[in-house]
Amino acid sequence: MINRRTFLHTAAAAVASTAASVPASLAQASAAVPEALSADPDFAFTAKITLGNSYHHASDPGKVLWIATNIPSGDFEAGYRVYYQAGVDARTMADSAASKHHQVSAREAYLWAASYFSAALRFLDCTANPELMLGCWQAYAGCWAKAAAHFDPPLEKIEIPYEGTHLTGWFLRADTSKRRRPLLILNNGADGLEVSSYVKGAAGALARGYNCMIFNGPGQGDSLWTRKLCFRPDWEKVLTPVVETMIHHPEVDANRIAVIGISFGGFWVARSLAFEHRIAAAVVDPGIWDCAEPWMTHLPQVILDVLKAGKREQFDQMMHMGTDANARARGTLRFRMRPFGTESFFEAFHAIQSYCLADVVGSIRTPMLVTDSEGEQFTPGQARKLYDALSCSKTFAAFTRQQGADQHCEAAAPGIRDFTILNWLDEILA
Repeated sequence: MINRRTFLHTAAAAVASTAASVPASLAQASAAVPEALSADPDFAFTAKITLGNSYHHASDPGKVLWIATNIPSGDFEAGYRVYYQAGVDARTMADSAASKHHQVSAREAYLWAASYFSAALRFLDCTANPELMLGCWQAYAGCWAKAAAHFDPPLEKIEIPYEGTHLTGWFLRADTSKRRRPLLILNNGADGLEVSSYVKGAAGALARGYNCMIFNGPGQGDSLWTRKLCFRPDWEKVLTPVVETMIHHPEVDANRIAVIGISFGGFWVARSLAFEHRIAAAVVDPGIWDCAEPWMTHLPQVILDVLKAGKREQFDQMMHMGTDANARARGTLRFRMRPFGTESFFEAFHAIQSYCLADVVGSIRTPMLVTDSEGEQFTPGQARKLYDALSCSKTFAAFTRQQGADQHCEAAAPGIRDFTILNWLDEILA
């Protein structure tokens, strides 16, 4: 019989041997597609996100290209440092423009800074100083708030009542007319911030005459950093308070409320719609069926067996030993576990197993657009699985590499994404 010490070392070796695969399913990466922006797929995907933001003036493409080519592959310290400094430089420009009442220039430069600080956050957990995360988020949040004040009309910060506290929402108006309009709610994902919601739906929707609501659910933005609220699978307890807050707003057409679930939000929105039936149309980008699948796929069977047996101490010890051999895997898991409110591998891997739609999908009756992208690196195949399981009115949209819209959430192609998603919403809500 194998003794415990030998077993643990065998398990650790198994985790270490597969650690290179972990970022492909949990981090912002896809090793399958070489990227000109960086030889490192994690770094390339972050650059694609930031470059895509330029479509809606939330980054400057030349600057992003310069940043991407000045970060050595695999150097997380440099990744954080270069993006953070870009944020500082853009913030300085924005402050100068604001002091001289250059409204548009100030807004755009604050959005640039917000994007760069947001990108810098993605590197910190794999550096020697992950404790800089809070300060980096605060730098981001300050720039987003200042950008919000320089919109025309300015974004309105709204407190959404939630279980004895509140969630932060931002109400974006299409214009100053105050007339009743359709409302698009943007439900972000596991690591997205407000600037991501702005680029991935709100900016395009404003141009088409929608009012929009961006909010931070538990585990997101200030809900995580200042209120210590953590992820939960029963997201209807989150989305319903948002609907309750906005459905009686004098500038909202209560019969034309739509929601887009972005990234991990694709799961949360679908889950919520099994219980919240006042939404007129919904988009999940991408469709997600089972959030646990990418977490479990790359774990060796010996580790999975310990998890299934409920052996917390043993599972945590094995995972610690395995990830000690791979700083990237360790940092990636730290990044993914933080919004769950735990440092225990066992608790996080146990919690994620509750994030599945199998038991509730039959209760969804809201018309839904399910998207998928060629080269989807986190939940491949899950969009089609969700689409096939839905019994409501449904449409499937597949984005392609030829469109420049491959990989998760069509990061580098906000234009074709807006064209597809918002045209569908226009037709459903007409």
